[in-house]
Amino acid sequence: MLRNLLSRSGLVPAPRDTVERMFEQNESESGLRSINRGPYSEPMPASAHAIAAELRQRQPGMGVKKLHKLLYYAQGHHLAAFGRPLFRESVSAWDMGPVVGQLWGAEKYGEPVEAQPGLGEAELNTIAYVVSRYGGLTAKDLENLTHSEDPWQRANVDREPGGKARIELEWMQEFFASQVDGEDEPQPDPADLARLVEGALQRRDQPRRADSMEDIRAWLAARA
Repeated sequence: MLRNLLSRSGLVPAPRDTVERMFEQNESESGLRSINRGPYSEPMPASAHAIAAELRQRQPGMGVKKLHKLLYYAQGHHLAAFGRPLFRESVSAWDMGPVVGQLWGAEKYGEPVEAQPGLGEAELNTIAYVVSRYGGLTAKDLENLTHSEDPWQRANVDREPGGKARIELEWMQEFFASQVDGEDEPQPDPADLARLVEGALQRRDQPRRADSMEDIRAWLAARA
């Protein structure tokens, strides 16, 4: 679905984030044990700071946990649609689900952030899609959802309790591409589903009775 909604516009490279080096020191001070620390190897077009600012503008008052889950979903869906990351910072599996560690550290310790370039149409469309799809869920809902998904589970295999492990880009791209492929299949009409559920609930509340011989004969005759 997202492939049909987003345009294939080019992405504008942004300067590397100076917070990246500073976060490594603060990360060790926070007591988090990490696996595969550091940024992804290829340069990325935008900063998680810019994406987070846009998400907060669209959902004022959003908490930190929910923000990081939406960042994870934005990264995954953008990878699936364009084959390239939305932002350059890595996403890691923490106890509370996916977290962009460099952004978390920079905001926790009040580190200065470089001025961010404006986002392009592709980035804004990805953010709009993620907010419309996941914005109505609570932080706890999103935590539970991410824990059930393959990218967090794969990273969590070698993660110590209280530690973190990087979620690889290819894991997210593979997983969210499979979700997009599933969305392209015809979906049942919501009204039909509502009627089906309503009928099932009504039948559930009705008193049960044993089948009579007439019911059994009628059932067999209909299938003869």
